[in-house]
Amino acid sequence: MAFEAEGFRRSEVSADINVTPMVDVMLVLLIIFMVVTPALLQGFQGQLPQGDNLKDREADESRVELGIDLNGQYYLKKKPIRREDAGMLLKREFDMRPQDKVLFVKADRRLKYGELMEAMKIAREAGARVVAAVTEGRGGKDEESH
Repeated sequence: MAFEAEGFRRSEVSADINVTPMVDVMLVLLIIFMVVTPALLQGFQGQLPQGDNLKDREADESRVELGIDLNGQYYLKKKPIRREDAGMLLKREFDMRPQDKVLFVKADRRLKYGELMEAMKIAREAGARVVAAVTEGRGGKDEESH
């Protein structure tokens, strides 16, 4: 062992900042955001029909909403579902709400009318008493028509 002046040993402690832990945390956060962001953007996306003289209605997460995009993909409460499973899933939703069997349908305005009628038939067979079409007001606000 080599000694410095007056019997002190040379220190191996460095006063530099260790950035490795910070880089590790930043990389983990980056990965988390890369995984979560597509899930946030997922859901029904379509151009709703426009209506006149509509009443304002607040969004309610508890109501049953069926979305159909331009490609005919079905969404139940903004989550993609298979068309074949729509009847069973809607029946399950209505069974949980025996007093409220109202279905709100959000369909892209460019969707063929026959496909919308097929979705309404599936909803009726699943137990929907009322099928309400959701539209967009001409003023740009989201509004609904029953």
